[in-house]
Amino acid sequence: MMSPSVLLETPDLLFIDKPSGLTVHKKTPSDPQFTLADWIVSTYPTIASVGEDPLRPGIVHRLDKETSGVMVVAKTNAAFFSLKKQFQDHTIEKEYWALVHGNPRPTQGTIDAPIGALGNKRTTRIHGKRTLVAREAITDYKTLKTFQQFSLIAALPRTGRTHQIRVHCKHIGTPIAGDPLYTTSAPGPEGLSRLFLHAHSLAVAAPDGSRVSVQAPLPGDLQKVLDALH
Repeated sequence: MMSPSVLLETPDLLFIDKPSGLTVHKKTPSDPQFTLADWIVSTYPTIASVGEDPLRPGIVHRLDKETSGVMVVAKTNAAFFSLKKQFQDHTIEKEYWALVHGNPRPTQGTIDAPIGALGNKRTTRIHGKRTLVAREAITDYKTLKTFQQFSLIAALPRTGRTHQIRVHCKHIGTPIAGDPLYTTSAPGPEGLSRLFLHAHSLAVAAPDGSRVSVQAPLPGDLQKVLDALH
């Protein structure tokens, strides 16, 4: 497994590029897997005391295990609570790149579909045999490039629900390639061995009031898939 890399470091914030396959934090103290939180504490010991949960030192958001890309970590408690409020107020700008089956119609737009939990999965079908507790979920998207059977899109979530982009892509009929939970049986592109979802950029307000925007380059394995589609 690849280790995280540092994209940008300031006195208050740490922007890292999380590789696919790395879980962000343990669910219980006895969880044996090595996580991003373990890497943070071993590399930056002072962050161990930052935040509200020792299992999530400095961590105010997460990416799914198979999702790669940029994350921000607070190096101080002041930065932690500032970031926490920004996520709660939806003022942080996030852009993800995803390769999806088919071609979204329209090519850009807004998906406004509440999401409810159904076991380990999430769904926009909140009424049926039983009514699920739904939470507001809104994602803007735009098509970046179209291929014969796939499209590369940018997804900009306004809210931060679990699996939001994955569920919303399925909702509009263009599930993300390589997604074992929400993709149909249609085969993914040749060479793709995992979820094609990457946190491309993140923009936050630093404690001094300045705006900081950081990008994570597309990982080599996903870039090879795109090159092959060309």
